[in-house]
Amino acid sequence: MNKLVIIVLVALSVLACSEKYEEKEYNKGVNIVPQPNVLSQHEGVFKLNKKTTIVAVGEGAETVANFFQAKITQSTGYELASSASASKNYISVEVDATSGLAEEAYTLVVTTEKIEVKAASNRGLFYGMQTLMQLLPAEIESPTLVSEINWNIPCVTVEDAPRFPWRGMHLDVCRHFYSVDFIKKQLDVLAMYKINKFHWHLTEDQGWRIEIKKYPKLTELGSLRVDEGKEHGGFYTQEQIKEIVAYATERHIDVVPEIELPGHALAALTAYPEYSCAGGPFKVRNVWGVEPDIYCAGKEETFDFLEDIIDEVVALFPCEYFHIGGDEAPKSKWKECDQCQARIKAEGLHDEHELQSYFVQRVEKMLLARDKKMIGWDEILEGGLAKSASVMSWRGEKGGITAASQGHDVVMTPGNWVYLDHYQGSPKVEPVAIGGYTTLEESYGYEPVPKDLDKDKAHHVLGTQGNVWSEYMYTPELVEHRVYPRIIALAEVNWTQANKKDFDAFVKRMDNQFVRLDQHKINYHIPQPEGPINNMVITEASTLEFTTTRAMAMYFTLDGTEPTLASTKYSAPIPVEGDATVKIRTALVSGKLGKVRTISVKKEDFIAAAQVEAKNKGLKYKVAEAEIYSTKEVAKIKNWKEKVAKDYKETNKLFDYKKPSVAIFDGYVEILEDGVYQFSTNMDELYVAGNLLIDNDGEVKRHPRTDASIALAKGLHPLKFLYINNVFGGWPQAWNGVRISYKNVNEEKFKELKPENFVY
Repeated sequence: MNKLVIIVLVALSVLACSEKYEEKEYNKGVNIVPQPNVLSQHEGVFKLNKKTTIVAVGEGAETVANFFQAKITQSTGYELASSASASKNYISVEVDATSGLAEEAYTLVVTTEKIEVKAASNRGLFYGMQTLMQLLPAEIESPTLVSEINWNIPCVTVEDAPRFPWRGMHLDVCRHFYSVDFIKKQLDVLAMYKINKFHWHLTEDQGWRIEIKKYPKLTELGSLRVDEGKEHGGFYTQEQIKEIVAYATERHIDVVPEIELPGHALAALTAYPEYSCAGGPFKVRNVWGVEPDIYCAGKEETFDFLEDIIDEVVALFPCEYFHIGGDEAPKSKWKECDQCQARIKAEGLHDEHELQSYFVQRVEKMLLARDKKMIGWDEILEGGLAKSASVMSWRGEKGGITAASQGHDVVMTPGNWVYLDHYQGSPKVEPVAIGGYTTLEESYGYEPVPKDLDKDKAHHVLGTQGNVWSEYMYTPELVEHRVYPRIIALAEVNWTQANKKDFDAFVKRMDNQFVRLDQHKINYHIPQPEGPINNMVITEASTLEFTTTRAMAMYFTLDGTEPTLASTKYSAPIPVEGDATVKIRTALVSGKLGKVRTISVKKEDFIAAAQVEAKNKGLKYKVAEAEIYSTKEVAKIKNWKEKVAKDYKETNKLFDYKKPSVAIFDGYVEILEDGVYQFSTNMDELYVAGNLLIDNDGEVKRHPRTDASIALAKGLHPLKFLYINNVFGGWPQAWNGVRISYKNVNEEKFKELKPENFVY
């Protein structure tokens, strides 16, 4: 071949490679999370390649080195050799107990020739290596080989240590059960962000999830409940528990078990009703909320039962902490129980609150005898706090302040900031949640040391954690959608000194972290465009204005096609003059696109008022006893009873979720002026002016998100709505009551329609 041709081909090949190796925007700069407390960047990079060696020095260093060698091999394909020493192109990982560094601290120095990570313990070394991994391109987290990338590490000097010793995430596996593999997946990601506590909520009214060999019925009966006519269950065997604990330990995460007492115990009492006050029989609770039946504090056998359980649980969890719950324990059964009242009298207690304190202190003694520290929710303060107990303050910060002021250690977990079951965007576009509204910025802005706590007591604040309650997390994907990225924000709250935190800088660093989460197939939350409802009517030209909870690019189409990065970028309200289908979605810096929102716009004339004379106030309705879970089943129902509801109190008394039924309501509402009206309801179906305006079939009707609008002329208009009184997704429709609200689209506030607002 002609030499000139060869030279040209080589040159073209080099040019092509250089284009392929163009650094992605999200990989530019230093993007470590949590932010190190001391970091200096220098000129140059260390080039990781197949000839790089790892030098492990000190007790346990080789174990840490092996862990990261395996990860690096997966994504790079480099089988990094181990060496006793090296002069250049090496990574030194060293455990030096005489270094003077704190247990979880580390130093990291990257030059063009070498990398040195040093710590006083394996845990500190592990965190240093996690920081090193975050200096590499985000694709280093890939479980499969990634080609055509430069594995360059910027030259830096890092001196780092955590602000707080407790950096945690709580997971409720009782309301919904999650697999061993799912939990391992979360532990992998939590470890990346130096989270060191996994608080595992294992027992509840709605399910008992841990095998206890002495009491097999706890899982045979207590792990099963019936939802919507289907059985829901699952539990972890002791071998699976050991497997998860070992997996967490390898990642320097302590697993804190929680066995709830004296309340939230209905699953246990279903299996063993003799340890209740009333004696049963019981069923595992199939709705959310708090159950009045709790462990009997008057029976000595109750404490024997719990001690047997504690014996088996303690053997599975090496962590020094044992969580006993202690929250939301109704005292009504204790007040009615002769044995509990006899206990109060015999022990010289004043009331049932002191009886709970007595109960907790007896359990504390069991734990102390097994070298465990007791921790519980802030209700364990009631009636006097056990001497060695630590407190998780969830009902605001007051409980934590009280406990710390008394000399007890506390983990601050107030709902306003760290409850990850809250909404993080508009309830009108987000999957149904328990309620609350906690944005990423709010979680990031939390300060675990309360202003009202005396400075000399601040050392009792161990840190904070994200609490994940799973009532409305019906799938593993929904858990991840709620948890990420807020748990990563809390990781930085716990690790980084307060004066080093910067939310805008954090959000920018998260552009890189999202790509890392992609490698782990984490279904993290991407804010959706908010503003217009999905089904809207216009009578004249209008505009659609969108916002997001974080500043993000949005792309849209008007022709019904799915928006891409090549579609029109949103920069101003979108004009619409007639029928239109607007599809819009957000985009990350990586190019990943969020979920598509589809807004259907219809241009219509005002619907004329009904020509009727309706003078009687109230609602006509027909009702029948029936257990159904879909609007499609209504046609099968017979034996309707026709009635009239005059006021709101009457409709609220109609329904008891323990007695399934169906009702169809009819009436007229007076519209005072021509206009476009937006309706919102948790009814199963809502017809306005003869049109099926809202269809909630298949929705968990905790917070309605199916609002729709309609153009109505002044006058009376018929409304009909279907009410299926059942339990759907753990939420009883009876808890909603009959609720319909509406507003003129030009108004801010909704008006609630009550039976007394209707005529027939």
